[in-house]
Formats: sequence, structure tokens, C-alpha cells
Amino acid sequence: MITKSTNRIIYGGLIHALSLREIQALPRGLIAISEAGIIEWIEEDVEPSSLQEVVAKRGWALEDVDFLELAEGEWIMPGFVDTHTHAPQFPNMGIGGQYELLDWLANITFPTEAKFADVNFAREAYTSVVQRVLNCGTTTCCYYGTLHLEATKILADITHKKGQRAFVGKCNMDRHAADTYQEESAEQSLTDTKALIEYIRGLELQSSSLPPLVRPILTPRFAITCSPPLLSGLGEMAAADPTLHIQTHISENRSEVEFTKSLFPECDSYARVYDRYGLLRNNTILAHACLLEESELQLVKEREAGISHCPTSNFHLRSGLAKVGEMLDRGIKVGLGTDVSGGFSPSILTTVQHASICSKIVALQTPPGPSESTSSTKFASKQLPLSTLLYLATLGGAEVCGISSIVGNFLPGKEFDAILVSVGKPSVNPGIWFDPSSRKDGYMEELLERFFFNGDDRNISRVWVRNQSVGGTGFSF
Repeated sequence: MITKSTNRIIYGGLIHALSLREIQALPRGLIAISEAGIIEWIEEDVEPSSLQEVVAKRGWALEDVDFLELAEGEWIMPGFVDTHTHAPQFPNMGIGGQYELLDWLANITFPTEAKFADVNFAREAYTSVVQRVLNCGTTTCCYYGTLHLEATKILADITHKKGQRAFVGKCNMDRHAADTYQEESAEQSLTDTKALIEYIRGLELQSSSLPPLVRPILTPRFAITCSPPLLSGLGEMAAADPTLHIQTHISENRSEVEFTKSLFPECDSYARVYDRYGLLRNNTILAHACLLEESELQLVKEREAGISHCPTSNFHLRSGLAKVGEMLDRGIKVGLGTDVSGGFSPSILTTVQHASICSKIVALQTPPGPSESTSSTKFASKQLPLSTLLYLATLGGAEVCGISSIVGNFLPGKEFDAILVSVGKPSVNPGIWFDPSSRKDGYMEELLERFFFNGDDRNISRVWVRNQSVGGTGFSF
């Protein structure tokens, strides 16, 4: 069950990203969080003997708060932001790797998503999905539902009940899907979408000045499955409400790109399709982007849209390599997406590992020229450093979702979405080697790297959203 929020002070290891290249790692950090879930203040280096004095100077008292002192090998860090996943595809995790995208949709994905017409099946599946995602340390998640209105309402209900920060959308898809899994008309798709938006916005009718945790998001599945009348209607909805987020796919697979261009010959590129219908703007999340052309990169940057990098799925379905470094050099917003079940893991940790490998493959394919250096300030054609991987998993994802002023790191004034990581003894994960006697300068960054490349949900003992405990190995259901 979600625990009641209270004033909280945490003392010990603290790690978060300040920028693409800067990690702040504090072995003896002190952070105070209000009952409302707001980070009130941080002290960067506090001696144990000075703890009471420092807290008192801030006008707080340890006896009046929930005080948590972290052990050796423990630290807190911002919760992960998953900018792209498909909640109804979790039953398919780990299968279908013999297919590429379009055949995978036809043979694996659409038949499973069709089962969510059964609301009882949807409720059982989504209850498990959301808790699994929370236990993996994902405090914010962008969910695609199915085309079913009632099932997607259930997904929104469950994210709200479990206390996750989420964007929830009903897929719009009125053509080129499957005979048994396709909306009857553009009109019906738009009607259901409007009903879902109204429903989700009614979940958190409260006097609180804080933004709602669960928000609706327009979800044209991708251009192939959306007729021009449907895209036009979605564009009109978006134009009428600039606060409404948008999520879709782009340039994931060569066959997909070619099919899209054949369906929209009036558009000079895939990205131009979304732009033509008013669906490419500063709160649009574009998943994959493996094959963007030069003009598309320029357009995405101009419209201030964000990219969800989904390397696990891109590898698993043999789609391609997203050139994330080049995107970052252009100032394009980038976050990470698990993309279950094209991606075979619900954990952002797996995505981090594959994002690192993807950047190394890109670097191998385009070795540095004679005047370049691996220490250059540019990211293109180089492996992503640890600081950038942390940024993409947290603050970068928050920027893609348009919520970086609210979450993503531990700056005072933001909301406390966090995870408690433990790699110490007793070891619960045989993949992590922890030796406290080897402590040296930079050891916390080393622990973070070990967690990123050898850790899993067993190392996440607590998960907080807005200061409420919602998951982790120590969470009570």
C-alpha cells in the first residue's frame, strides 16, 4: 500500500545529474522533504557529529520528522523516467525476436492487444504491469494503452491508485492494423480519445496547487495506422489545448519509413507528416528516431519536440541505431524508453546498458578524425559517458516529458521522486561486487556505474513519488 507522506530527512549518499556532463555525488548529503513532497533544502557535506546542529539551523528537528540514515553502499537518486512503453505488451516480453517491426506487430503485438477488450483481463494485467514498473525504479512512465477506451481508463485508474507519475494514452489506429484490432472510424477514435482525456483529468480534482500525477496524452500509434481525417482531428484537439502532450513513433524501421512515405506522398519526410497535422511541437515525444534524415533533425529541433531513445527494442527487432550523440549536439531533447515489448525488459537499467552499447557501435562505425578527441565537448560518434547516461535516465527524460521543472534531479523546489539503491552487504545481487575498503575519490560514481551495468530491481529497496513510498523490495503491498 502507498504510505502516507510525512516530513522527511535523509542522510547519506546522494547522486543526481545537474547536466549532460555533470554528476553531483554526495557521500554525506542531507536532504529535507516536506509532507507535500517538495524538496525544501540540501546540505552537501555534513559530518555525523554536526547533524543535529545543521538541521536545527534550518529550523527543523530530527525528532519531528521521518529520519532515514543510509548505510554503507546505499544512496538515493532521482527516479527513472520511461518516456516510451506499451502497457498491454508486457505479456509478450521476451518473444518475437525473429521478426522485424511490421511482421512483429501483425504476428505478436496486435493479437495480444486485442485481448484487452476484456476489462477483467485488462485490470489483472495492468495491476501487475504498473507495480512491476514502479519496482524497477520508474517513477514517471509514458504509457501507450490499446485502442480500447474502457481498458485504458483502467490503466489510468491503476497508475493513479498506485501513486505513479504517468502519461496515459489510448492508441488511435483506424487503418492498416488488423481485421480484429482496428477502430471502426476516425470519428469513433476521436470521440473515445476526448472521453479518455476528460476521464483522466477528473481523477485528481483537488485543491492542491501541485500538478496532477496522471495526465492524458494524445497517442496516434504511428502515421501508418492513422488516416488523414484521424490525424486532422487529433491536430485540431492539440491546437485547442497546448498543454496536451502527444506521443507517437517515428523512423523506427526502413520498411515502416517507406510505407509511411507511400501513404503520404504530399509530405517530403516522415516527420513532415506529423508537422503537417499539427502534431509536432514542444510537448511531442517521438519514439525511436533511428533513421531521421537531415531535414527531419532540423525540423524536430525547430519544433522543440523530444526523442525517446529505445535501444533495447531497436536491437531486438533489428531496427537500427539512433544517433543520440548527434541529437544532443544539436540541442534536441532526448530521454530513454524501455519500449516493452519490442524491448524485452521493463527496467530502465537495461535501456541504459543498451544506450551505452549503441553509442559505442556508432562510434566504431565512425571513428574520430585526426583533429578529434574522445574528450571533446561534442557527443556525436562517441560513447556516452556515465554522466550522460544518468542524465538521459532521469533529467533528460523529464525534459522530454515537459516536467523538468518538477522532477528529474534534487534541486530544492522540485518534487521528491526518488529511489533508494543498495549495493552493500548482505549482497542480494551476485552481479555486484561491493568492497567498502576500496573507497577512494570518485567511489560513488563507481558505485553508480556498477549499479547501471550490473544492478537490477533487487538493488532498489524503496521508490518514492512525491515523497510517498510506492515500490521497491521493502514496499508492503
